[in-house]
Amino acid sequence: MDNLTPEQRRKNMQAIKSKGTSIELLLARRMWAEGIRYRKNTASVIGRPDFTIKKYKIAIFCDSEFFHGKDWENQKERIKSNREYWIPKIENNMLRDSKVNYELGMQGWTVIRFWGKDIKNDIEGCIKIIKSYIILAQIRNESKGNAF
Repeated sequence: MDNLTPEQRRKNMQAIKSKGTSIELLLARRMWAEGIRYRKNTASVIGRPDFTIKKYKIAIFCDSEFFHGKDWENQKERIKSNREYWIPKIENNMLRDSKVNYELGMQGWTVIRFWGKDIKNDIEGCIKIIKSYIILAQIRNESKGNAF
């Protein structure tokens, strides 16, 4: 049973954003401050990543724990209301994320996915991960340029 009235639930659901979320803004500000230049929500890239660094073919996603199924086997038991909607919805999101990861990988993209809490609690760690993939891409690009 839902704790909220239908009108309260409707307002709550309308407030959920798909772009420009707090975790995206936090990561965006930090990347920009570190000199990491990116594009947001690039429609030409499969899955429309939250951030792309096209020069190095890096796609970055900021995933919320609920909608993308973090610790899903334990968390799905905690869903009490509207289970017939939420469980398939989240499982479809997880399947879509896997397909996007696969397709991007097949196209030579590096996919980085951060959970919202990881961005909020360890932004420096997230930045280090992004920088390490940029360095790997730079090395890969340099070695391609030296081929015979």
